[in-house]
Amino acid sequence: MQIARQPRNRVTGALVASAVAVLTVSGCSVANTTRSESASADTLRIVLPQEPPTLEPCDASLTATGVVVRSNITQPLIERNPATGDLEPMLADSWQQVEPNLWRLNIVSGVQFSDGAPFDATDAAFSIERTFNGAIGCDVNGYVFDDSEIQVDAVNPTTLELRTEAPDPILPLRLSFIEMVPRTTDSEGKVREPVGTGPYMVDFWDSGQRIALKANPNYRGETPAFTRAVYQWRAEGSVRAAMVTNDEADIATSLGPEDGAGDLGISYVNNETTALRMHATEAPLDDLRVREAIDLSINREGIVDALFQGLGLPAAQLVGANIVGYNDALTPTPYDLERAKALIDEARADGVPVDRTIRLIGRTGQFPKINETIEAIQFSLSEIGLDVKIEMMDTSGQMQYQVRPFVPGAGPFLLMIMHGNQAGDTQFTLDQYMLSEGYQSSWGTAEYDDEIRAAEALTGDARQTALAAVLGDEPAEIRQYAYIAHMEAVLAKSPRVAYQPNSATGDEMRLAEMTQADASHD
Repeated sequence: MQIARQPRNRVTGALVASAVAVLTVSGCSVANTTRSESASADTLRIVLPQEPPTLEPCDASLTATGVVVRSNITQPLIERNPATGDLEPMLADSWQQVEPNLWRLNIVSGVQFSDGAPFDATDAAFSIERTFNGAIGCDVNGYVFDDSEIQVDAVNPTTLELRTEAPDPILPLRLSFIEMVPRTTDSEGKVREPVGTGPYMVDFWDSGQRIALKANPNYRGETPAFTRAVYQWRAEGSVRAAMVTNDEADIATSLGPEDGAGDLGISYVNNETTALRMHATEAPLDDLRVREAIDLSINREGIVDALFQGLGLPAAQLVGANIVGYNDALTPTPYDLERAKALIDEARADGVPVDRTIRLIGRTGQFPKINETIEAIQFSLSEIGLDVKIEMMDTSGQMQYQVRPFVPGAGPFLLMIMHGNQAGDTQFTLDQYMLSEGYQSSWGTAEYDDEIRAAEALTGDARQTALAAVLGDEPAEIRQYAYIAHMEAVLAKSPRVAYQPNSATGDEMRLAEMTQADASHD
């Protein structure tokens, strides 16, 4: 079937601010039902920062959805090993580029969905085509794929072919983001309780209260150690941590070091990088000197040390060290208020309206200490002569400023973003955040777009070198972002659970990797 690709939207106190400055000087809903859940040896109790907006598999690139769905309820054809970056078989056991524009995959035989229906290449083709259906508005479509056409053919039950308009050297990596669903799935609308091939299936979803999964009796692999999982959500990190320390939950995610997990807290490097995006189409942010001044005014080391308690590294680019294209020669922009103030004064003298109020937008609960981080930045920007107003929003409100089409008539604004490159290749970051018409990019240039496209067409060492050069050129040629920190995360874990979080845990927490352990084996 020939698929016309459609562009999709993706929907990654002043007291503290002063302290940082001093430091550097010195879904759908249904009627709720009542269910009782008692703790048992085979049940995992997990507390999340928010209720998943949906369990729709084609929205699994959304962190709040993927952490429940990916590799638990549904599975992709190919998966990426978060430790090595290698692509590994899942529902396809091999793949090859048989022509420059043609990839062929061999589909695993003998796999069943949780409803007992067999899985084969026809289901794989359906799942891919459904993801591309603009009527559904799949998040993974805009995040992973561009607007070119792809022809998908189930040649026979075990053979799938994909033909692209132009050679696509990373198509298998893209496919690792598409979760497989049965051909009987609604092709025109999103589903509430998905059917998949993973080790778990949906038991129930009490809207606003909890989601429960149970072991999939038709799963082809080993039965997981915990045959049941119950998810709840609490907005406050300290509450989530307390639920684990008080034995009301086994796993609590997205904690800060100050949330009180104590010895039950595990810190780990995740995929996320925080940055301030400068909407450069509006004065005064359309002046490169103003954007450079904002970049120079951010005290990255102070934020990481004082607010993140050392859990993170000051950032010089939007991807981390485990991503293809990472540029290890880049260094974070130095903190220099004097130089920043001089640039603002210079712009003012040239008639740039630097006194215009700039909105500083953050998302409530986006990461631990988000409010204090926003306030610290506002304090520094006021020191260099800019008038900045903080606006904290919920996810739905903030996303109107993060993804295209942006809110019309919004005026000049700075947006706190947090980007996690789950795929392991800088192309996914560039296409979304740096192409001039990227889904989460506010501007760019034709010349920089050409540089991006040329780098993305390469493979091997040449690809690494070219992508690194693209990242290196961004601050000088575009300076859309003021990079802040490569983040670390904290997870609280009960002594009865054996589990080691990894860089993908925030996006894809695999329950089958959790086993039972005595307190002595924590």
